[in-house]
Amino acid sequence: MTLQTLAEAKAQAKSLRQALVAKGTQISHAQALELIAQQNGVRDWNTLYARLSGAEPTPFNIHDEVRGQYLEQNFSGRIVAISKVGKSYRLSIQLDQPIDTVQFASFSNMRRRIRGVIDQDGRSPQKTSNGTPQLIVEPLVRRR
Repeated sequence: MTLQTLAEAKAQAKSLRQALVAKGTQISHAQALELIAQQNGVRDWNTLYARLSGAEPTPFNIHDEVRGQYLEQNFSGRIVAISKVGKSYRLSIQLDQPIDTVQFASFSNMRRRIRGVIDQDGRSPQKTSNGTPQLIVEPLVRRR
């Protein structure tokens, strides 16, 4: 990454947008910021912003595809909501396939969306009765 400050990144985005307009291509400022981020080797503007502002990068972002275990049931899905809670993250995950969160033969509780709090490593501090984390989340694609 050659950029050193947010001001440089924003100035590059502004210049890029002006150059494209001069050639007859309209893009939004947000699109220009995304392109500058990608040109500097990161996934998106939020990642570049975090790196340049010195903020600690988050292990997960909204819309990330993830997999893991919820109450010991394997799942895959997409993060639909995320918020920071101290040093942890509260996630909502829309599942690709419903999972049964009850392990009794007499009834089921099928879920298409799950929620939970995880740490930086993707593990919930809450445990099941046998000591495993209630929620374990890992990204399907590793970011730079």
